[in-house]
Amino acid sequence: MPSRAKQIWLVRHAETEWSASGRHTGRSDIPLTASGIAKANELAPALAAERYSLVLSSPRSRALETARHAGFGTTVAVDEALAEWDYGDYEGLTSAEIAARSPGWDLWRTGCPGGESIAAVAARAEHVIQRCLASPGNALIFSHGHFTRMIAALWIELPPSRGRSFGLKAGSISVLGFEHSNRVIWQWDRVDAFEGH
Repeated sequence: MPSRAKQIWLVRHAETEWSASGRHTGRSDIPLTASGIAKANELAPALAAERYSLVLSSPRSRALETARHAGFGTTVAVDEALAEWDYGDYEGLTSAEIAARSPGWDLWRTGCPGGESIAAVAARAEHVIQRCLASPGNALIFSHGHFTRMIAALWIELPPSRGRSFGLKAGSISVLGFEHSNRVIWQWDRVDAFEGH
């Protein structure tokens, strides 16, 4: 990553039983699997190579566990805005199960009945971005798949619905930052040996 300007490091929590099976996990507090814990431990060297003035996590245990196993248990603070999308009536269901109930459903177009709208999630993501920008140095964020994708879309000034375009695996590291004064994505969805900069 060539730029040394301020960066926002984004970590999607490591594997849970529900993330492995494709179940939508919003409010439910599902712990990491043994594989997830191992992956979270593997994140530590790459994350330790940077300095952060702000380390935040979703309140969900899967994100906090990832932060702790990655070496940030004593410095991480909870920000409620980093919680995953509230899937409402679709909590715990797979995409196939949702499609059987609601043919043509698209999270990025209609949100979730009984849950959050796209606008509500985008507002939370913008709050997180502004909090990171107000911090004097790099920020490190532990959060969730759909919510992190929303941050990425807003960071590069795309409509919130374009979060659909950013695939994100459990236990991955992504990096947002600047090239000159332009907001850019320096790294996205790294799950193998991290290159550093």
